[in-house]
Amino acid sequence: MIEILTDVPDNVAGFRAVGEVTGDDFKTVVFPVVDQAVIRHGELNYLMIIDTPLSNWTYGAWVQDALLGVQELTKWNRAAIVTDSEGINRFTDIFSILVPGVFKGFLPEELPQAVNWVATGNK
Repeated sequence: MIEILTDVPDNVAGFRAVGEVTGDDFKTVVFPVVDQAVIRHGELNYLMIIDTPLSNWTYGAWVQDALLGVQELTKWNRAAIVTDSEGINRFTDIFSILVPGVFKGFLPEELPQAVNWVATGNK
């Protein structure tokens, strides 16, 4: 499931993935919040905390995650992915080279820095 984070700055669309993550989680939770963030701010600052193994993400979740990236392609500003997987964090940092916006991976103990960075661009 994907939960909406309510304790992040207004210009951040923040989420936490726990348990099983499905395509419906993206359709019913993530997409509406992202759409509203882009309408309000003209850009997307995105925070995803991954508190579940990637094996808990269904195929539909992966498809919807990819569609999210394409849907707002020109609106991505900053995206912070928080996970204890160094592989995902490295991929996130490399992915930033390929798409508009800046993507950065953070470890769970760096969550305050991730929130600050995604909201302001400051380390």
